[in-house]
Amino acid sequence: MMNSYSRIRSAIRTSVFLACSLAAPVSFGAAADRPQVPAQLVDHAEFLCANCFFGASDYYFCFAADDKILIGYQRTPVLNWRDKSKNYLTRVHRGWTAWTAPGQTVPIRYDDKHIWVSRSDGKEVRLTQSYSQDVFTSNDRCRGAVRTKAH
Repeated sequence: MMNSYSRIRSAIRTSVFLACSLAAPVSFGAAADRPQVPAQLVDHAEFLCANCFFGASDYYFCFAADDKILIGYQRTPVLNWRDKSKNYLTRVHRGWTAWTAPGQTVPIRYDDKHIWVSRSDGKEVRLTQSYSQDVFTSNDRCRGAVRTKAH
């Protein structure tokens, strides 16, 4: 009786191991088909949530890459009061830190729906492409991309 339970447990462990082994290349292989390209950060806009109790701030970024204008945004959960530049949730979850560009030219990867940029700690941030908001009031290239994609 005891021997059959150990065989069953061994079979389950082997099955789980095989399933994970087969799933790993699929989940990690998706990034390989999107090569990294240099992009110029053309403009950015921030809509900060002030005096928020679990609100959200939106950060929009406009990039020029591969003869295209790409616009992506990041929405981050916020907990702050009195100072809209702070986000006390980042102490608990570093992934909710807003992305900041390390310079004018940044390496990005993109597809039809997302843009991936690297944070200073080496982890990637996924921006969602969106051309529905005309938030770049001082840049005609970014505004033109919003108008072109909206129609």
